[in-house]
Amino acid sequence: MGEAIVITSGKGGVGKTTTSANLGTSLAILGKKVCLVDTDIGLRNLDVVMGLENRIIYDLVDVVEGRCKIHQALVKDKRFDELLYLLPAAQTSDKSAVSPDQMKKLIDELKQDYDYIVIDCPAGIEQGFKNAVAGADKAIVVTTPEVSAVRDADRIIGLLEREDIEPPKLVINRIRNHLVQNGDMLDVDEIVAHLSIDLLGIVADDDQVIKASNSGEPIAMDPNNRASIAYRNIARRILGESVPLQTLDQQSLGFMDKIKKFFGARV
Repeated sequence: MGEAIVITSGKGGVGKTTTSANLGTSLAILGKKVCLVDTDIGLRNLDVVMGLENRIIYDLVDVVEGRCKIHQALVKDKRFDELLYLLPAAQTSDKSAVSPDQMKKLIDELKQDYDYIVIDCPAGIEQGFKNAVAGADKAIVVTTPEVSAVRDADRIIGLLEREDIEPPKLVINRIRNHLVQNGDMLDVDEIVAHLSIDLLGIVADDDQVIKASNSGEPIAMDPNNRASIAYRNIARRILGESVPLQTLDQQSLGFMDKIKKFFGARV
């Protein structure tokens, strides 16, 4: 039976969907059979990032409401033979169209046929979050080195710890080394110390990631790009490999004063 991993953040705009796309792509590159599930009902984007938007016939809500079988709604990514599929979200429904119990049943069915189910969770902590988490075995929290993003990640971690899943892991996205060195951005150690969960990976800020997403070609398909290497390393760690974290030669320059202002004595 496969394993379901929910990718969440709390805050929008931190690269959660990009992370979902590139993690799924990386796992497929490593030979695993993967199904990406977009649970952002009404605001789907994962299909665009994957370049599969023109091939959608049915969606997640169609499956739940019995208008089609799961296999009819799945979109195969032909770039990866039989290894990568997408179950898209509906654009014309709201998040209440699916319940947590329905989502769990759907994910459990997918786990019979796939090594990994990567669930792209919508932003926020309402119905969409509850649906996405319902079928998950593990969770990855994506954040950026900004106080507001870390604060929202902290809240999401608290909610995840109440669920019947393994302790969440952390991915820090869009690190800019020069801003860290200037004290204008939180560094990795500060973020990890505050959130108190294991670090799964660090992804440097890279304009090529945006260009790749806009063209429907996940950056993980480029073996030489530094962000691609980071995503592939995250996938390898998920598979149980011991892969050293990429170093960013960063240095803390007293930015703790700013984070203390927001988080108080916990820091």
